Amino acid sequence: MNFESLVNHISAIQNTLQAQAAHSVNLALTSRNWLMGCYIVEFEQNGEDRAAYGEQLLKKLEKRLNTKGLNERRFREFRRLYLVYPQLKEEVLGYVMSGSGIRHTPSAEFIAPIRHTPSAELQLTDKQRNDLTLPSEKLFNRLPYSHLKSISQIDNPTKRAFYELEAIRGCWSFRELERQIDSLYYERSGLSKNKEALSALVQQQVVQLKPADVINTPVTLEFLGLNERALVTEDNLEQSILDNLQNFLIEMGHGFCFEARQKRILIDEDYFFADLVFYHRILKCHIIVELKIDKFKHEYASQLNMYLNYYKAEIMQPDDNPPIGILLCTEKGDTLVKYATAGLDPNIFVQKYMIVLPSEEEIKAFISETRL
Repeated sequence: MNFESLVNHISAIQNTLQAQAAHSVNLALTSRNWLMGCYIVEFEQNGEDRAAYGEQLLKKLEKRLNTKGLNERRFREFRRLYLVYPQLKEEVLGYVMSGSGIRHTPSAEFIAPIRHTPSAELQLTDKQRNDLTLPSEKLFNRLPYSHLKSISQIDNPTKRAFYELEAIRGCWSFRELERQIDSLYYERSGLSKNKEALSALVQQQVVQLKPADVINTPVTLEFLGLNERALVTEDNLEQSILDNLQNFLIEMGHGFCFEARQKRILIDEDYFFADLVFYHRILKCHIIVELKIDKFKHEYASQLNMYLNYYKAEIMQPDDNPPIGILLCTEKGDTLVKYATAGLDPNIFVQKYMIVLPSEEEIKAFISETRL
């Protein structure tokens, strides 16, 4: 065996087993979510004390479990997954009961409530299911949970089946699936005279699913109990600047209290990450710092403004002042510093703000030194 053969063998081992690990984690995640959805529906339909919970069931369940990643919104997703894909029952139970890497297989009591397919408007008749949907084995084994969650939100059974098939055929990443849904691929296909040509063109342009796409998602990392920091991959330059910027602002004094780095923000179904979040004890407001490693673009300001609006609506307390945004952009040694001050009192607060925060010259000097 020569050196190139050694490299090829090790690369093949890495890629193969990484893919297997991602696949196994995804099957476990899909199984967990489907089973939780099943239990919730079963309780809502047949639970002895269900009347005592009523519409507040999912909120009370979230509060009682107090487990990261298991909240009212997720429980609604799980319930919908179960209602839309009841045919996954045999696949899920087969996976769970086989052990599949689990040290202890569940007891019969664990799956006792899973007795029947619930009746619901989202359900299809047996004939419709046979005509439209893919075999449950393919759905379970070929589509990650993120894909099933997204597709299950589509009410039209034919449209769901279309995206199931195309996602499997093209090995689409989650982002690619979302992009195709948003671009009305299904509707365009219906209007196209040459559907095969359109499908071929779409498949040529797609971003394909990789093992890292399955593992490196907020839902998966919550499921595995991993640190949120693993959610973010950064350029080395940006990482270095952020590391030093955090210390720079803390050492500046002036009331900076560090709160979070890569603060995860969930808006609708999307995750966003604010680079650094501070609370300023003198200004009595949050300060959100966003750093970019290229020249200023209008979408950067829009993103920071979205974070500020989120903090105003969701985080700000009654005695807090409106949050402040600091956007740092750099290219070829030039640094553009933009302070977002919308909503601040121009007569009182801005004056204090200008005095207490680092000056533009200080931050420019810092960026120039850090880049060397």
